[in-house]
Amino acid sequence: MRRCLVIAPFLAALAVFGLAGGEAAAHGGARVDVELVLLADASNSIDAAEIAFQRQGYAEAITDPSVIEAIAAGRRQRIAVAYVEWGEVGSQDLVTNWRVIDGRAAAEAFAAELLSAPRKAYGRNAIGAALLFGKDQILTNAFKGDRRVIDFSADSANNWGGPDISTARAAVLDAEIEINGLAVLCRACSGRPVSYDLEAAFEEQIIGGPGAFVVTADGPESFFDAVRRKMVLEIAGDAPPERLAETRAPPASQ
Repeated sequence: MRRCLVIAPFLAALAVFGLAGGEAAAHGGARVDVELVLLADASNSIDAAEIAFQRQGYAEAITDPSVIEAIAAGRRQRIAVAYVEWGEVGSQDLVTNWRVIDGRAAAEAFAAELLSAPRKAYGRNAIGAALLFGKDQILTNAFKGDRRVIDFSADSANNWGGPDISTARAAVLDAEIEINGLAVLCRACSGRPVSYDLEAAFEEQIIGGPGAFVVTADGPESFFDAVRRKMVLEIAGDAPPERLAETRAPPASQ
């Protein structure tokens, strides 16, 4: 049986390629608690308004007090985060390059850059290519995390061309990178909802690694809370009691 968890923007953008190295030097040794890639769906089912909605959700989540507290509670009290949009084969790109988050000011800078950047990806779903892009971002960045996580979000589990999901997933797990999932089931906060059990597809085909889990957003009201909850779990390294940790919108009042 699934256990449901009901879980009811400061600096101008910086030069992308100098940022990660500069921050790594500033932190001496580039050690962080977590290297976290936020791998967000920007395929054809996601229109411009929904891209903005998704980014706003992540911007609000990373600046939320519960996320800042989770970072502060870590051994090193800092994480490294990058935000990637993905679509078809060859259409995966960094929206925000790797940045150390070690408090509210850094989180707000990340959020500001995320909200101001242009859209980075288009086309039909290529999940295998997206997972491999996320893996390469972790393996080639300037940081060294005690844990390494891909935070994958999508409104379907289809894979149209490129590497198959199972091969890509195996390569990510072989690199000792965990994959968690955000299954997006609402028109207003992503693309068209799918007719099959998206959470089960994520569990069976995409997520993996110790404590890997899926969080569900089934309405605009639950999207921010789902992202926030997911990031807190990933930063703290706490797995939910079950691999399917559904985040449902609260019922309408009678």
